[in-house]
Amino acid sequence: MIEKYRKTKETEIHVKLALYGEGKSTIATGIGFFDHMLESFSKHALIDLNITCKGDTHVDDHHSVEDVGIVLGQAINEAIYPIEKVERFGSATIVMDEAALSCDLDLSNRPYLYYDVLLDGKVGNFDVELVEEFFRALVLNAGVSAHLVMQRGKNRHHIIEATFKSLAVALRRAISTNERMGIPSTKGVL
Repeated sequence: MIEKYRKTKETEIHVKLALYGEGKSTIATGIGFFDHMLESFSKHALIDLNITCKGDTHVDDHHSVEDVGIVLGQAINEAIYPIEKVERFGSATIVMDEAALSCDLDLSNRPYLYYDVLLDGKVGNFDVELVEEFFRALVLNAGVSAHLVMQRGKNRHHIIEATFKSLAVALRRAISTNERMGIPSTKGVL
């Protein structure tokens, strides 16, 4: 079990993560829609995840969402590196009704985010622009390269949830054990 804690003037975040879990989660960020997305991520990645966040949501949700991405990314980084005997690459396309989102992922220890999900507006009170902020913070701190691409979709809730689930399934596939792989790089280190 990896534990990470971060406290700033804007947020106080505690994350516990078991990379090879059962998909069980307890999430309390104070942002209902975001909690739902993190629960979906946990379930479909088969990562056990406990997250608490006390943030300045009276200002807006930005600091909480981004900072959860930072701390969760740090926990994922600590759990997967140094990397050995895993597939390393993972991809998934997730369909939710009319929406289809793809994620291609590389546990490269070289962070990069390609984000091609065109959204604006809100889901309930949640600003959809925060989704990209979360994923950027997550991949930069996790040390992974992720390409998130919307194939199609209209319903914001479906699009965002399919994005979280596609990353989850791609990550689950990338961390799948492969005893024959050794260190999954011709460099001998990642």
